[in-house]
Amino acid sequence: MLISTASFAQTPASTNISGAKYPAIYPDNSVEFRIKAPEAQSVIADIGNKYKMTKGEDGVWSVKTDPQGSGIHYYSLIIDGVSVNDPGSETFFGCSRMMSCIEIPYKDAPQYEVQNVPHGEIRTVRYFSTVTKSWRQMYIYTPAGYDKNVSTRYPVIYIMHGGGEDARGWVQQGRSDIILDNLAAAGKAPKMILVSFDANVGGFGKDGPIEDEIMKNVVPFVDKNYRTIPTATKRALAGLSMGGIFTLQVGIPRSSFFGYLGVFSSGFFAGKNPFGGNGDNMAENSYQYLEKNKETFNKNMKLFWVGIGGKSDIAYQNNQIMRDRLDKIGIKYTFIDHKEGGHTWPVWREDLYMFAQKIFK
Repeated sequence: MLISTASFAQTPASTNISGAKYPAIYPDNSVEFRIKAPEAQSVIADIGNKYKMTKGEDGVWSVKTDPQGSGIHYYSLIIDGVSVNDPGSETFFGCSRMMSCIEIPYKDAPQYEVQNVPHGEIRTVRYFSTVTKSWRQMYIYTPAGYDKNVSTRYPVIYIMHGGGEDARGWVQQGRSDIILDNLAAAGKAPKMILVSFDANVGGFGKDGPIEDEIMKNVVPFVDKNYRTIPTATKRALAGLSMGGIFTLQVGIPRSSFFGYLGVFSSGFFAGKNPFGGNGDNMAENSYQYLEKNKETFNKNMKLFWVGIGGKSDIAYQNNQIMRDRLDKIGIKYTFIDHKEGGHTWPVWREDLYMFAQKIFK
C-alpha cells in the first residue's frame, strides 16, 4: 500500500493552541490555513498578502500560501467580509486588537530561538502611575543569575512597543528575553535588565505625558526595586514605530540621563501628526534643540541607533527625512537598513539583537 508523504511534510505552527493541527508550516515556510465555515460564501487568509481559500465538500476552507519570511506575523481570516481570528491560533495584542499570529521557524538564526543556555526571568509587576492615576503593569526581564548574585548591579534598557500594541509586545512577539539570554551566553552582550512598559499614555510633543510616565514613574520604580546602575552610561531608551518617536521625544533632550538611544522603524512625522494631539511641532523643536546643543549631545550620546526595514517599511520616508536633517545638523548616529522585512516584528527582533551588542560596553 502506498501512503502519500505530503500529509507528513507540514507541521503545526508553534503558535497554535494546544492540539490544533492548522495552520501548518511546510519545509519551504509556506503555510496551509484551514477553517470550518460551511455557511460562509467567501473566506480569505490575510497574512500581509491575501489568499482566497477554497471550500471543500465537508465545509472546510483551505489554502496554501507562498513561502513566508521567518519570524512572527500577524494574520486574520476574512469571512464574508468580516476579519476574525483563527480559532486554531493563539492571539497577541497588535493592530489595536487581539490578533492571530504565526511563528515561522528560523532556519539559520538560532539567536531568536530558545537555546540550552542559562535563562533569565520575566517578572510581571504593577506600579501606580501618577500620569494615568491608575495601577499599571509592566514586564521586567532580569538576566540569568540575578537572584543568586545579589551584590551585582546591572545596566537597564527601557524599551517601547509600537502603536496599537502594549507592554506585552517585546515580551511575546519580540522574544526579548530569548535574544538577551542568547547574547549573554555567547559573550556578545553584557547581562542587562530590560523593562517593557505600556507607552499608551496619550499625546506627542514637549512635556507630553510619556515624558512624565518614563521619568517620574517607570524609571524611579525600577531604580528603587531592582539592582540597577543608575547612570547615563548604563541606561538605554529604545522603541519601535510609535515607541521610536517617544524615544526621540524623551531621549534627545536627556542625553545626560540616557546614554544610548535605539530608534527602530521610526522617525519624526515629516508632516502633520496623523494622530492629532500636540506633536506637530515636535520634530522642528527637536532639530532646533540639537542645533543649539550639538556638541553636548554628540559627546554624551554613546550610541544613537537608527534602523529601518527597507523601502517597504511604512516609516521609511519619515526616517529618511529625519536622517537628512540630522546629517545637516552634524549629529552622529549609526544607521542600519535591513533592506527588507518592512514594518514587522522580525525586523525589530533583529534591531534589538544588533543594538544590544553595542550598548553598555
